[in-house]
Amino acid sequence: MTEPATIIPRHPHYFLDYADAARAQLAQSFRLWGVTLWPGADVPPALVYLAAAVVGCAVIIGVLCLTVMVLVYLERKVSGHIQSRLGPMYVGWHGVLQSIADVFKLLAKEDLIPDNALRFLYSFAPALVLVGAFAPFAALPFAQNLVMANMDIGLFYIIGFASIEVIGVIMAGWASSSKWSLFGGMRLAAQMMSYELPLGLSVMTIIILAGSLNLNDIVMRQETLPYVLQSPFGLIAFILYYIAGLASAKRAPFDLPEAESELVSGFHTEYSGMRFGFFFLAEYASMTLISAVGSLVFLGGWNFPFSGDGRVIVGLLQLGVKTAVLLMLMLWLRWTLPRIRIDQVMHMCFKVLLPLGMICVLGAGIEAVSGAHAVMWALVLLLVAATYIIGRKSNSFAPARAKGHL
Repeated sequence: MTEPATIIPRHPHYFLDYADAARAQLAQSFRLWGVTLWPGADVPPALVYLAAAVVGCAVIIGVLCLTVMVLVYLERKVSGHIQSRLGPMYVGWHGVLQSIADVFKLLAKEDLIPDNALRFLYSFAPALVLVGAFAPFAALPFAQNLVMANMDIGLFYIIGFASIEVIGVIMAGWASSSKWSLFGGMRLAAQMMSYELPLGLSVMTIIILAGSLNLNDIVMRQETLPYVLQSPFGLIAFILYYIAGLASAKRAPFDLPEAESELVSGFHTEYSGMRFGFFFLAEYASMTLISAVGSLVFLGGWNFPFSGDGRVIVGLLQLGVKTAVLLMLMLWLRWTLPRIRIDQVMHMCFKVLLPLGMICVLGAGIEAVSGAHAVMWALVLLLVAATYIIGRKSNSFAPARAKGHL
């Protein structure tokens, strides 16, 4: 009778290597100024791995909370300067402590629950949304060896866990027993589930080109050029990914689930205090996740323009700068573009982004098999030029041309 085959992961688990190194250090005694602070002990591996997981989660959550506080402050400052205002100025120098004041304000607010609310679902929804926003960061490589879970299917894990947020928001809208919240939740169900299709197709384009779902593998294949420059379909897929990411993160001009003009504040209208704070935290965490994944998958991550192989600080800086640029673009777009209607949101998803995503997947498959990157660039540029020339000669340009706009 043959024994069942053991599944061995193809990629090293750096996090477990760090835990094993810590366990080896704990087996030795530690002395300081002649005083024995730790006699040395053989700590069980399970206990070391559990402690390492807790420490890793605490570090990720701490960094994310700090990032969210900085983003909230920048959002107010960016919106202020775009609208010729100063933004926060009184709490700290130029209002730098305003986000900390907001945290204390949310902690001090009364936690209200509507009388007709479904209490369990109402209380569970913010936690579910927060888990869906935070859990994907476990598979995110911040540098070559700096990743908590170096999964073979890391990209699939991130996209799968990120979709949990949709369930939590629908749950919040339904459990509040409020028409405003319910409409906001239903809008989000239509919007976020729809835009997961072009987002998934855009990521699949890079998976085909890289031949892997592991984010470290994808980044290592971009040491010379990122995929936005290697392939024309990588460039188009990046644009699709970013637009779909804006919709998935409920950012303007796709912030229909939280449309203040007709739904008060959407699915979280009936939430107050830290329950509302959890939704707020999850939104900015989702923005950070979308920007970080976009940097890793399309822009070279921690490995471009300078090699991050074995250089953690260089990799962290490169990924941080790219993520910050994409985040700043999100803030800029929110205070620049007007909110579009729900029918326009659906039209863009199913009649524009989805067909383009399918074309990118098909083109990436042909490019991966043939290896003709330069030929694909030439064909795509030729198609774009032909489309522009035909469009200029069509009747659709006649009114603008008559008015002297073209």
